[in-house]
Amino acid sequence: MTRLVALTGLMTCGLLWSACSGVATAQDKPAPTDAEKAAMAEVRKLGGQVMELAQNDARVDVAYHLADGKIEDAALTPLKNLPKLAQLNVRGKDITDAGLVHLKDAKALVRLHLERTKITDAGLEQLKGLENLEYLNLYGTAVTDAGLKHLEGLKKLKKVYLWQTTVTDAGVAALKAAVPELKIDRGVEPPKPAEVKPEEKKPEEKKP
Repeated sequence: MTRLVALTGLMTCGLLWSACSGVATAQDKPAPTDAEKAAMAEVRKLGGQVMELAQNDARVDVAYHLADGKIEDAALTPLKNLPKLAQLNVRGKDITDAGLVHLKDAKALVRLHLERTKITDAGLEQLKGLENLEYLNLYGTAVTDAGLKHLEGLKKLKKVYLWQTTVTDAGVAALKAAVPELKIDRGVEPPKPAEVKPEEKKPEEKKP
């Protein structure tokens, strides 16, 4: 009986410790500043979604890809006041190179969806300081080998999507050499045409 009481006591203490730890972790999470609150409100006003990554993680995820109406470069302006921005999705929106200037100091950014936007090589230059970036989707954009040069200093990059772009094997190889752990997905490559071998000429038969 004494042993059962002791075990029950230990379990209760463990549960209390876990609960208290969870509360402490949540309490340790820094509250958003007035500037951050204003930026979040502006994102929502423009049609975007903003949410924290987790109850105990103050970093934020901003998504415009499901927004109704037109989303243009101005929608990225509030992001310069979100230093904890970790994920951004502007897939399929009218974002140009000019809009990416608002991301150049987003040091906490880990995932960035730019697929089917209007960015070019010039816009990628604004990303070269995003030292924590791990995922970048450039599917269906106008980037070329020249743009990939701007990504060579992003040593934490793990995945880059380059479907339906004009990058070449040489550009991909250069980026892989600079970031060896990087996985680059160029989509399904079209099959190479079969080599047509020239017909062998049959030796002419000598007439008797």
